[in-house]
Formats: sequence, C-alpha cells, structure tokens
Amino acid sequence: MDEWHVYRGSGAPHDGIQSLPPPPPWRTFEARSPFYEPDLAGTIQGPAASRADRYIADRSTVEMVNTALYLRRPLLVTGMPGSGKTALAYAVAHELKLGPVLRWPVTSRSTLAAALYHYDAVGRLEGAQLEGAGNIGRYLRLGPLGTALLPTRRPRVLLVDELDKSDIDLPNDLLEIFEEGRFEIPELVRLEELAEVAVGTADGATVATVRDGQVSCLAFPIVIMTSNGERDFPPAFLRRCLRLELSPPSHERLNRIVAAHLGSALAQESEDLITMFLSRREVADLSTDQLLNAVYMAASLQVNGVLNREQLAQSVLHRLGDPDL
Repeated sequence: MDEWHVYRGSGAPHDGIQSLPPPPPWRTFEARSPFYEPDLAGTIQGPAASRADRYIADRSTVEMVNTALYLRRPLLVTGMPGSGKTALAYAVAHELKLGPVLRWPVTSRSTLAAALYHYDAVGRLEGAQLEGAGNIGRYLRLGPLGTALLPTRRPRVLLVDELDKSDIDLPNDLLEIFEEGRFEIPELVRLEELAEVAVGTADGATVATVRDGQVSCLAFPIVIMTSNGERDFPPAFLRRCLRLELSPPSHERLNRIVAAHLGSALAQESEDLITMFLSRREVADLSTDQLLNAVYMAASLQVNGVLNREQLAQSVLHRLGDPDL
C-alpha cells in the first residue's frame, strides 16, 4: 500500500491519523470553545465493529478516502444499494480509531437546523415556571452534524446517509457549514451573561461546553455522504465535495467479501453461487448482501441435508425492487 495512505483499507485499527499532514491554508479552522474530548473507547464496539473490520475496500476507494482526509473535504459516495456506501463510514472510523460514527439518516423532512441542534423551548418554559431561570443547557442538544463540528483533537466521522432523499434545498443549505466549519446557536448568543454553557451531544450521555454560542471545529470532520443516485445535486454543492462511485465488486473481490464474512472455506465452496450472482447481475440490479444471504442459506441447508442451489438462487438472487424477476 502507498506510504501516503492514512486510511489503508485493512480493517486493522491503527494510529495513522496522527501522521496526517496539516490542512491546506484554505481549510484551516479555529476552535471557539474548549476542546471536546469524549471517551471514544478507542475503536467502534459491538456489531458495528464486526461490520467495519470485514469491509473490503478496493484501491480507488482507499485513494479517494485519503484524498478527502488530506483536503478536509466531504466525500459523496454513490453506488447501488448494498454496495457498501454506509459500511465505508464505519470502516474508516474503526480503522483510524475515531470512535462511534455520528449518523444522520436523511429523509424528505430532514432539516439542517435539526442536524445541528435541538432546543426544547417548551421544556425550558415549564422549567422556568417551576424552578426559575434554570440552566438553558439542559434544554439544548447538539445533533449529529453539530456534534461533529465540536473542536476535537481527532476528527469525528459523520455519516450523512441517503442525502438524495432530502428536500431539494438541503444540499445548498449545507454549503456554508462545510465551508466555514462552524455555526452559532442563537438561543445562546442572546445570553450575554453566560459565556460558557454545557450542552448535550449526539454521543448520548456526554456533554460539551459551548462558548459565546459559537460551535467551530478544529479538525474538520470526516464527512461521508451516501446517495443511491435517485437525484442530481447542485453544481455548487458538487464543487465542494469529492466524489466516489462504488463499482459492483468483481469475482475476485466478491470471493474476498464472502471469505471475510463467512470464512475462506465457505467462499471456496460457493464459487457456483458467486458465478450465478455475477450472471444474474449482468441483467438485473443485485446487492452484494443478497450473495451473502445465498451463501449463508446454502451452508445452512447443506447442514440439514436439504439443498437445491438453483432454487435457492431463484429465491434469494432476485432483482432489487421486483422479487418476480
């Protein structure tokens, strides 16, 4: 692997992020609040870790991730459903030991404001009636994007999942945030008597200190945005992103994917299913997940002495969105 690669695509956690060179002068940011240093437990834990360390990245993916790291630019990842777009974010966070992924699942109702923070105005009003002015920070919680922009010594990984499902204006709304690396919380800016306020974060139980109502990153987050290609994005938005299109895996890469998830012995035994999958993929949209399901089912049926691989392929390897084809 090339020496300049910080992310190697190996799945093995390491401290390579420490060797990342300084950002370009036009992507340098200044923290406005005390450092946010949550307990990230070193690497991703649980099922997400299992998915991350089994991710098989090809060379083009590794190089585009590293380009995004060096330039501190968001990465827009497109590809068929099941091609590994979402898993890439977890793989990067796991290998570079950047803690849990901050995930923003986008829908047609998603707004930039909600991704930055939520203010419970009703709760604060009720609290003020019962307890007096109280602590406004109790009623503020940063969203996944807002948490990703907190000043940390290591960048956080932010997954903006299925951006193509957003309202038409959301990509343009993101432009200034991605350029400036900062935002303000008006409810705090108006409180001149409170220089610092502790607020909740998308990490759950942790809190962060916001100074003068301003949130500004020090290390620009590793932003991975996914799209299934259901719509086009504005040129101004695309100019500020790096773009990666995940190609359908080759026969050799599919064998490696099956081996990573189910073992090399089972991968060797499943050459016929891989061949069936590739043949069907030439005429229909198929997901790599479907192949893994077929291989797993074939192994389970074989244990029980019931096996019809052609029938299995017919039932599992069907065209996405149309089970009859």
